[in-house]
Amino acid sequence: MICEVDFTPLGFNMMTSLRQLLFPASPRQFRGQRWVNVGLRSAHLVGIAGIGGGFLFNLEPSVWETYWLITLTSGLGLSLVYLWSTATWILQLKGLAVVVKTALLLLAFAIPTGHSELFVLVILISSVVAHAPGRVRGYQWLKLAATSAPR
Repeated sequence: MICEVDFTPLGFNMMTSLRQLLFPASPRQFRGQRWVNVGLRSAHLVGIAGIGGGFLFNLEPSVWETYWLITLTSGLGLSLVYLWSTATWILQLKGLAVVVKTALLLLAFAIPTGHSELFVLVILISSVVAHAPGRVRGYQWLKLAATSAPR
C-alpha cells in the first residue's frame, strides 16, 4: 500500500472507496453511451483529418486550428467516457496508446519541422492498436491490486 487513510470512526475507508470508484467490479455504462461514443469518435476522425491536412501539406496553423480543438475536445471526451467506465482502461495498452499519441501530437504542434512524421506515427499507432486482437489492446501493462481488466 502506498498510503492508506483509515476513517473507520466515520464508517468508511477512503482508499477502499476511491478504489471502488476508479475500478468497479464490472465496467459502468450509462444510457446512450454507445451513441455518445460514436458521436465523439466521428468528431475525432473529422478533427484528425483536418490536422492531418495541416501537418502533411504544411498549411498555416490558422487553417487547421479549429480541427486541432475538435480533436482535443473529442479525444478528451472519449477518454473521460472510458475512464468513467473503469480506470483500468488507462492501465491497458489501449489507454497507454492514447497517452503516447497525445504526447506525440503535442510534440508535433510544438516542433513544426517534424510534424508530418510524428502525425504519421500517431496514425500507425492508432491503426495497430485499434485492429490488434482484444487480448493485445486489453493487455494491462501496469497491474494494480484490486483492478478489474475488462476486454
